[in-house]
Amino acid sequence: MQSYDDILRGVSDIAAQAAETLVRMQAAPRDVARKELRDVVTDADLASERVVLDGIRRLTPAAAILSEEAGAIGDGADERWIVDPLDGTVNYAAGLPWFSVTMAYQRGGQTRVGIVHAPTAGLTATYAEGSGAWVNGKRARTSDTRSLSDAVISVVLTSHFNPEEVARTAATIQRLGECARGVRVIVSGGLEMCLVANAQLDAFVSLKADIVSHAAAMPLLRQAGGRITLLDGSDAGDDSEIRIASNGHLHEELLATLGDI
Repeated sequence: MQSYDDILRGVSDIAAQAAETLVRMQAAPRDVARKELRDVVTDADLASERVVLDGIRRLTPAAAILSEEAGAIGDGADERWIVDPLDGTVNYAAGLPWFSVTMAYQRGGQTRVGIVHAPTAGLTATYAEGSGAWVNGKRARTSDTRSLSDAVISVVLTSHFNPEEVARTAATIQRLGECARGVRVIVSGGLEMCLVANAQLDAFVSLKADIVSHAAAMPLLRQAGGRITLLDGSDAGDDSEIRIASNGHLHEELLATLGDI
């Protein structure tokens, strides 16, 4: 069986090929179709997904796959990939730079290898169990920010939210806007977690998360010193809908601030 470092090397090439496809296609007119509510899928999502699926089938033929557009493929008992070939589709379709290819390799139900490749944001973050977490070739470390008053925090508010979810997220933004240095809405979850791991953001709040966007980045952020929990402080998992991520130092203050949202 391949080592985690070998798998990371292989998947890094696949992610780079998919990212190159996305960058090339973003400059041309896009074929955009609606999904849930106001969310969309583009022909670039599907083109990147083809690169990703073909690549990981060659790399790990026995592994099952869960992909954003294709859904569940195969029934590998021990090996599984969780991938989002274009995380941040709305940004991408609008010509914005905040999108990524995210790929997580799981063995025994745990993510052992992860990569988030955000080509136009200039970020490549990798994790391999036993070898640690890296961003742009440097060891990942969260910020030393200790107070929300000094923190820059991103919050997800996206097009597949229903009116109640929009209202809850807006209340979160208002609450943080009253006490944090800055609140940002970027909406590319894997990228945002990696920005926390790289000390460019201090925290990230998602009140309606999905597994494909975050699976690759969660162990990477934890390895970098961060925390990812539910609102009650218990650790968030792959299937958790709520994910409160931070540099670790200000996590308790963040949870206390958001506790009754």
